Amino acid sequence: MTELGIGIGWRPEIAEAVEGLSGVDWVEVVAENICADHLPDSLTRLRERGVTVVPHGVSLGLGGADRPDPARLAALGEKAVALGAPLVTEHIAFVRAGGPLTASPLLEAGHLLPVPRTRDALDVLCENLRIAQDVLPVPLALENIAALVAWPGEEMSEGRFLAELVERTGVRLLIDVANLHTNHVNRGEDPARALSELPVEAIAYVHVAGGVERDGVWHDTHAHPVSRAVLDVLADLASRVSPPGVLLERDDDFPPAEELAVELDVIRSTVAAAGVRSAGTERVATAHQHGARSLGPARRRAVADPARPLLIGAGARVSGGPMPSGPVPVAVPEQESRDGARQRLGLAQASLLSALVAGTPAPEGFDSRRLGVQSRALAAKRAGVVAKVAPELPEILGTGFRPAFLAYARTRPMTGGYRRDALDFAEHLLLAGRPEDPVARRGLTEWWQDRSGSRPPNRATRLARAARHALVRR
Repeated sequence: MTELGIGIGWRPEIAEAVEGLSGVDWVEVVAENICADHLPDSLTRLRERGVTVVPHGVSLGLGGADRPDPARLAALGEKAVALGAPLVTEHIAFVRAGGPLTASPLLEAGHLLPVPRTRDALDVLCENLRIAQDVLPVPLALENIAALVAWPGEEMSEGRFLAELVERTGVRLLIDVANLHTNHVNRGEDPARALSELPVEAIAYVHVAGGVERDGVWHDTHAHPVSRAVLDVLADLASRVSPPGVLLERDDDFPPAEELAVELDVIRSTVAAAGVRSAGTERVATAHQHGARSLGPARRRAVADPARPLLIGAGARVSGGPMPSGPVPVAVPEQESRDGARQRLGLAQASLLSALVAGTPAPEGFDSRRLGVQSRALAAKRAGVVAKVAPELPEILGTGFRPAFLAYARTRPMTGGYRRDALDFAEHLLLAGRPEDPVARRGLTEWWQDRSGSRPPNRATRLARAARHALVRR
């Protein structure tokens, strides 16, 4: 396992500050924000100083029902090579749903959404992960995500889901302690239980980030200082294992370099103090671990938790007592079983995503209030990102930009990325004869024409697009 040390997320807004911080051993960069053949000068200078750079992907959607996009995988691998990275990372999440697998419109979330902790989802994730591992030139680590909504009928806790994922694929883990805290507040999940169940020896590195609680909901903003509660989860993790790397994430409302330095010092001291406390208990645990080494991973977990069924061979379960009577079920071919799991997962994810971004009814078993909160959060995020990728729109529309975009986003899902989203939003306003101010409308028309390379759509095109949007909402 590569020893990384203490690091910080590299962002263009704080590039100069990151270069000037002392004690930064490594940085992480969002893979989709860089080009392999044209790296930012700041990253090049950091690499020349011997600072490790790790690309962190956000768009693969390995937890989705479709197999990974070869082009996205190739691009991630190229960036890893260009950066000389020892590994790459991604998320246990889905980011899009629909399409040919479900015979429904393809929808983009623009966000990391949770995978149901079921056997179907685990089977699909493992196959997607193996595809990625075969293509990528360096090892891959996967990150647990924060979630506001919980899937009904889940079959595993987060810790056990991660443990089985590691056992079946050998993947490394990127554990985000802020996400564990978020799930504790929003879903009542115990971070200590998750840490006790997952294989901490598989941890590649750790994320630490800030957030804020509003009306009983924890928002993982990456725009606030790291809270004491998140540092406590970090200390718990560091008391169980010495993490190879710990990284501070900050994505918005960037503070001065001095404040970033203080947060890094606090993280460093938290890890060091927890390591000192754990050293006194390691000798006690060593004897127990030595006695368990002769057991396989599944049997070691069965010893730790006798109530947990033991997996044998292709998935038969033994939990004690006589074997069940009756006819033996006929084995389903492995690929046929996985394809069935993909379709079931695809339909479920498409239904959830449609409710979140296209205004369709909440799927059965979901908390409709929580879905409403998540839906509004996704729309707000879309508005913020569109304002960044197309800063002319807030300039043209002024204070009317945000309410107009949020109204648009309630029933108009994103289907082609944020730049396409910005164009579709502008087109939507122009078709509705907005904005009412003629100067602003002329400015918006010129902006749209300059970037779309087209004239405003004719009546037939407008009718076709209206029909398409109506289908999406069904």
